[in-house]
Amino acid sequence: MSLSFIPPTPLTYFASLVQSDEHFPLLEAAASLAQDEEPAMDMQQVLDDLARLLKKIKARLPSDSDDLTRLAVLTQVFYKEMGFGVNANDYYAPENSYLHEVLRTRRGLPISLAVIWLELAQGLGLQARGISFPGHFLVKISLQGGLVVLDPLTGDSLGVDNLAERLGPFRETIGAASGADLDDGETPLGLYLQDCPPRDLLARMLRNLKEIFRSQEDWPRMLNVLERLVVLLPEAWSERRDRGLVFAELGQKLEALRDLQIYLQAEPSAPDHDALRNRIEELAST
Repeated sequence: MSLSFIPPTPLTYFASLVQSDEHFPLLEAAASLAQDEEPAMDMQQVLDDLARLLKKIKARLPSDSDDLTRLAVLTQVFYKEMGFGVNANDYYAPENSYLHEVLRTRRGLPISLAVIWLELAQGLGLQARGISFPGHFLVKISLQGGLVVLDPLTGDSLGVDNLAERLGPFRETIGAASGADLDDGETPLGLYLQDCPPRDLLARMLRNLKEIFRSQEDWPRMLNVLERLVVLLPEAWSERRDRGLVFAELGQKLEALRDLQIYLQAEPSAPDHDALRNRIEELAST
């Protein structure tokens, strides 16, 4: 009797990774986003590359090194010696979000660099977390002397004044005030330095890709991203709405009608209710 093995699709593999928030495999889930472009991508190779890089950094550390020393060596190796940084020549290339490409070229977006950096920092025993800061993803480390906030593009430490300045363009939207104490979680600035859960980080990566493909009107690739967002955030009804609209662009009327109707049922007071109801009628009549 012969047994046949059918490998999982990229989407089912992704769904298996993100089904629970307990022990969320951020690195693997983030790396798997590239499988929509390269289904045969070697996921184990990505994990092995990170493990080798972590081993290289650990070899530079004395056994009794403190957190500040570990952070300094990580910064030296990651930014100075290996040259990880921004892809200034093609900032909005999708490859900047694909971790195997970021590892190969050492160029990426703040958030994709942050995923790699966080994996290394946590592997060194540092209390490192991501920060879903408006406009530019950041990372932070809790040290004995206090909180250190870093720009994952450069490894530069960011003080209160710099953070308040970066928050400035978003103040009108979020109603935030500047000049707050980093340790004061009740202040607007402190609220924007809270830990970013892995699921939210992954959603932000996907939404970056979604916006890239939307601007290019690349509906098949945008659909792949939306399929993942719906799996990742099943109650984010706007993602299901957007998937329905992309289905409509691709001529998949039944799928479009299903998603748009689910959205309207879930969000009966949505400001786009009437426009979508008209769109549903158009689709149903053709």
